[in-house]
Amino acid sequence: MTETTQEKTGLGNYFVANYPPFSFWKPAYLPDALAALNAAPEPDTPLGLYLHIPFCRKRCKFCYFRVYTDKNARDVETYLDALVQEVTLYSRVPLIGGRPLKYVYFGGGTPSYLSASQLRSLMQRLQAVLPWKGAEEVTFECEPGTLQQHKLEALREMGVTRLSLGVENFDPKILEFNGRAHLEEEIHRAYGWARQLGFEQINIDLIAGMVGESWDNWKQCVAKTLALAPESVTIYQMELPYNTTFSKELRIIGQDEPMNIADWPTKRAWVNYAFDTLIAAGYEVSSAYTLVKDRRRTHFVYRDALWHGADMFGTGVASFGHVHGVHLQNVDTWEQYVEMLRRGELPLGRALPVEPRHRLIREMILQLKTGRLDTAYFQRKFSTDILETFHDGFEQLEQDGNLTRTAEGVELTRKGLLQVDRLLPVFFDPQHRGTRYT
Repeated sequence: MTETTQEKTGLGNYFVANYPPFSFWKPAYLPDALAALNAAPEPDTPLGLYLHIPFCRKRCKFCYFRVYTDKNARDVETYLDALVQEVTLYSRVPLIGGRPLKYVYFGGGTPSYLSASQLRSLMQRLQAVLPWKGAEEVTFECEPGTLQQHKLEALREMGVTRLSLGVENFDPKILEFNGRAHLEEEIHRAYGWARQLGFEQINIDLIAGMVGESWDNWKQCVAKTLALAPESVTIYQMELPYNTTFSKELRIIGQDEPMNIADWPTKRAWVNYAFDTLIAAGYEVSSAYTLVKDRRRTHFVYRDALWHGADMFGTGVASFGHVHGVHLQNVDTWEQYVEMLRRGELPLGRALPVEPRHRLIREMILQLKTGRLDTAYFQRKFSTDILETFHDGFEQLEQDGNLTRTAEGVELTRKGLLQVDRLLPVFFDPQHRGTRYT
């Protein structure tokens, strides 16, 4: 594959969310998962809870998550009952070990698809089983068009500390073509209500490279985001995994890439512009994707805990988790998920025990997304000098201008930060390179 071909936005996964790759997770390893759940927790390991709410008004054409747009009210209640049952089952495993939840994350799908009464009921039932009153962060993802003031009031009352608004773009034509269901006026209305209600942190998500996007449009999106002044801004670069609507349409018409989606250099240039603009306005870089208004007050507890090896129960259909050194994923169909929980079984579908070296690599590549690595951390936790063990990888990144050495370890240059996901495989073990990621 030539460098030119690599720089086009073709089909496949770009974003690295975990290690080893998901394609190595197998049903055959489920006994390891059950053994991990029945073990005592490792000392000083935080515990988090992820809850997948898989309902959406429309399916975004770039979305690769397990979501449903055709479920009725009875289906929704059936799913929420199953979700509560799953959390109840987890609350009884020895791995809990009396640990409180450090963070809770409601993701989707569209968690804000649920009504205010459904949200109150769900959260009350969940907290009766696994309380999060003392959690450092409770995050809730929202689609702006599904929010009403009374729904936001319910979220505030139930302890949500961080709202993440899936804005993605402000242009109605681009939003519609890409399958988004909300309108620009709904963004401003929802944001205004959230600000009035005093949520501790409001995050705005943007996507660089949505189909139909241009330089002029991108600059307007950055300006409008800045005018809202959220505590944090998260910017992803558009990718086309194999199971998205766009990807399926492309395969049907015989193309390997769309004609009107930006290539990777253009997307990096757009993110670079956003970084420069937001930094000039007082924001600070928190990771390859995030900028924060005040690093002392704005934190990403979910992200940082997970990237430092925290345990996390991933609940809901097709959800991912990590406990006691074992990766877990739930079954990925509605029918299996609901039926297993009706039988009182955890709905696990596949797993992977992660050997110590791979746990080190996992934390190292995920933490590199923050733009820096502290070598002393890895020496303390893994008794490993990462600069020596992974000398060739670090040397390659340094020679290519993507990384510099510091007194504490290493730091990515802006060039490296903007393309960190395509750089990370240099640290993969040989058997994990060049394979399908999912």
